[in-house]
Amino acid sequence: MSVRVKPWRGSGKPGWEVDIRITWPGGEAHRERRKSPLTGHDATKRWGQAREAELLRKGPPRKADPEAPTPACAPIPTLADFAPRFISEYARAERHHEAGIDSKESALRIHLIPQLGTKRLDEITTADVQKLKATFIDGVKNPDGSWKVRPTEKSKTINNRLTVLGKMLKVACDWGVIATMPCTVRLLKVSEGQLHAYEHDELDRLIEEAEKLGLEHLLVVLLGADAGLRRGEILGINQADVDHKRQQIYVQRQVYKGKEGPTKSGKPRYVPMTDRLAKALRAHRHLRGDRVLYFKEQDANRWQGEWRAVTPKVLRMWMAAVEKRAGFTPRGALHILRHTFCSRLAMKNAPVMTIKELAGHQRIETTLRYMHLSKGAKHEAIALLNAGGS
Repeated sequence: MSVRVKPWRGSGKPGWEVDIRITWPGGEAHRERRKSPLTGHDATKRWGQAREAELLRKGPPRKADPEAPTPACAPIPTLADFAPRFISEYARAERHHEAGIDSKESALRIHLIPQLGTKRLDEITTADVQKLKATFIDGVKNPDGSWKVRPTEKSKTINNRLTVLGKMLKVACDWGVIATMPCTVRLLKVSEGQLHAYEHDELDRLIEEAEKLGLEHLLVVLLGADAGLRRGEILGINQADVDHKRQQIYVQRQVYKGKEGPTKSGKPRYVPMTDRLAKALRAHRHLRGDRVLYFKEQDANRWQGEWRAVTPKVLRMWMAAVEKRAGFTPRGALHILRHTFCSRLAMKNAPVMTIKELAGHQRIETTLRYMHLSKGAKHEAIALLNAGGS
């Protein structure tokens, strides 16, 4: 018995090949050569050893009985028929976030099933994928002329839909529903646009106006700009998560559509508080419930009813009110505060890995997008050249 690893010399992308040789107890030799799904030599070696162990566990293949009837093959489902299984047995079984599951369901229901739903999975061609891209760019109209699917020029939006299709076909292949990938799903190139972040004076103006509106408005701004929390994480912060003694917040959950779940990265994290955020949280302590932020419904310019945990709509309203008072377009754009948090850290020369941990990014590539300088910092950098002489 042996497992050898050598460079892959077949067609396609370069990689590694495992060559497995086994001698069964009866003396019969068995050899299997496969291209590894992994990229590293050592990882491929371990994968080959696991495959060898699997073959030994199953034992030698039984010889076919010529008298036995040929088993009937299961019919290959259409994309529409396979979609519910993909969501339940893959997305939900792998414990994807509710937002991610909703995104997949939306892409299937609105964009993929109407175009390719009647096709069997093994009938979807690369030409179908290319036609799908053109459909997304041009849009789809209803008989009355209204848009059924609005056209989009955003490559990232199109890629999100194509990724769902590609993943579904790969899962079907892994599960043995189809023998091989029937097509190639090539994503569009996405140009990295500069992430918008508030300048130092703009953030000061937001904080100043938020203080005038109330502690809740101020906390929304500071939890985003000074702690880098996502919207769902702001919704999920409990008072018990705020450690005033150590001056840090334990970010361990997010709320999506009223349901609690883990953070986007799946890992909890500690975020130290700035002095102004710690001061605002101390001043905001209350007995309304477990959450940090609550609100009352407003009717006829009067607050009434019981205190309820804030919702995404309320956060947007509070943020839009702050933006309007500060002289910005009122959009309720909480994500800009998170961009500001990461950009400020980058401008202060914080290590990349530290920013990644504080922001709760899953991939270092996401953090690197924030490692740009704001317009103000660029001017300051050039001013150093003016002051430095030769």
